[in-house]
Amino acid sequence: MRSLVIAVAQPPVHALDIAANATRHAAAVRASAARLVVFPELSLTGYDLTAPLVSADDPRLRPLIDACAATDTIALAGAPVAGPHIATLMIDGEGARVVYRKVNPHHTESRFAAGPGPEVIEVDGWRLGLGICRDTGVEQHAATTAALGMDAYIAGVVDHPADDVVLAERARKISQEYGVWVAVASCAGASGPEYPETAGRSGIWAPDGSVAARASRTVGEIARATLYAEKLARV
Repeated sequence: MRSLVIAVAQPPVHALDIAANATRHAAAVRASAARLVVFPELSLTGYDLTAPLVSADDPRLRPLIDACAATDTIALAGAPVAGPHIATLMIDGEGARVVYRKVNPHHTESRFAAGPGPEVIEVDGWRLGLGICRDTGVEQHAATTAALGMDAYIAGVVDHPADDVVLAERARKISQEYGVWVAVASCAGASGPEYPETAGRSGIWAPDGSVAARASRTVGEIARATLYAEKLARV
């Protein structure tokens, strides 16, 4: 039976301090006991729209790369990258690379260009569709990502505390409509000048829309679940 252990993490974020954030991401990877660990939107810089761009070969990412190497983990972390784009970096023991650029930036994110389109990555035979924050509420984004063939939809978000209900509604809708697992890492605590408080409540939803794991609003909490292929509507 094909399975994948996944964790959604909400580590403390130090605004614009990539070195400190990478170290805290590394600690979350070591604590997660998961093959894949998902982090929130712009998790490596905090949600600061003036943040300097992060390159995949930034030496400050070394603690996170080393943690992934030591635990055989793949991490998906958020950062602003050249373009500029709001992006997802995939980090493993070999290094980091950009695997997704946010397709639907909010109008307040005018500094950033829209990404070129949906992306699916493969981890241990699992096809994982990617999204970032506002993407999760754009029906066309989920549809075009699903059309590429996905077993799970993975996203990092930053939301205001009252929006944790919206996060759950979107996750349930995607899981039920496409018969896939959904994992959303949602920032907890402060994240940049626009978010003195955030929603937390990261979670993982099964293909029937039920909750497989859910964190509270507590900073540093990790929620983990095992995804089973037999529960997919599309096997």
